[in-house]
Amino acid sequence: MAKIKVTHLTFDMRIGGTEQVIKNLVENSDPQQVESSILCIESPLGPFADDLLNNGVEITAFSRSPGFDRSLIKQIRGYIKENKIDILHCHQYTPWVYGALAAIATKTRVIFTEHGRFYPDSTTWKRKLINPWLHKITAATTVISKATKDALITYEYLPAKDIQVIYNGIAPLVIDQLQADQLKQELNIEENMLILGTIARLDPIKNHPMMLHAFRKVLNNGVDAKLLIVGDGEMRPIITSLINDLELSQHVIMTGYKSKPHNYLALMDIYLLSSLSEGTSMTLLEAMSIGKPCVVTNAGGNPEIIEHNVNGLVTNNDDSDAFATAIIALSRAPKLRTKMAGKSRYNFEQKFSATSMVNKFLSLYQKITKF
Repeated sequence: MAKIKVTHLTFDMRIGGTEQVIKNLVENSDPQQVESSILCIESPLGPFADDLLNNGVEITAFSRSPGFDRSLIKQIRGYIKENKIDILHCHQYTPWVYGALAAIATKTRVIFTEHGRFYPDSTTWKRKLINPWLHKITAATTVISKATKDALITYEYLPAKDIQVIYNGIAPLVIDQLQADQLKQELNIEENMLILGTIARLDPIKNHPMMLHAFRKVLNNGVDAKLLIVGDGEMRPIITSLINDLELSQHVIMTGYKSKPHNYLALMDIYLLSSLSEGTSMTLLEAMSIGKPCVVTNAGGNPEIIEHNVNGLVTNNDDSDAFATAIIALSRAPKLRTKMAGKSRYNFEQKFSATSMVNKFLSLYQKITKF
């Protein structure tokens, strides 16, 4: 049986949710059935590329020029024709536009996967004109959540019947408990201290300020806890200043960026996600895989991953009072946290494993190529 040659078209392979999905698809696909490669429209490639290159994955990078780069279409077309690519799997909107145009009059079939939306969402008259036409030359469209599907219908004018939801999937984390215990000592966290935490880039979309205001309210209500913030980014000076203003310096630990933050996640009793907008958070899936109860905002795909009162609590978006109330409730209910931990692990295994995601995409690849 012939292999299906799949090229994943994306911006780059820096560390992020979209890039991790691509990495998981490449690493977990059966090499006897799928021959995977990656094509980036921007340089430099980023850290995820290093791991994949070391494992023999072919990665090619172009350098997109500012504005609409017509030469990029020619470059992509040359690549897919020369390498006889069966499927060009385009991740996110801009790569889809270039990929769909490049594949015209070739034998390559195009898949568009939307990974998330900006906040607040919007559209343009140009998209209203061009997207239905691009859709006609696209073999399949997938999204990572029902919320993202709704956004494509509303803002990108794509037909609901042609959009398939395939949830992101990851391999479950494996935690070295000895290393996690040592890390706790290094951070000078008391043995029985309740640890709240989050892992996310320090970006406005992640809304760390709301989380900090909520945490101040949690402490004011008599909950003795530490807040562990893992990540770095443009918001760091603002977040650091707010921590000082709210007199939280003794209660918040900022670790900066960690390439492998798994042991930090293992320390957290309750995982927090305060995003204004979210597709399918990979760190949220990682938290579920090791049985963490979660408090999240009702943003994007969050309520599809965290079922309210089942494996966590879902609060109104950008509402520090509601966020604080939810944290306080879980902080004071250890038996409920244990019950939610079990549900998190179960839900992860049923819906969000890497195997589940890879199998669904393989079925799609086979369907549109009739392999």
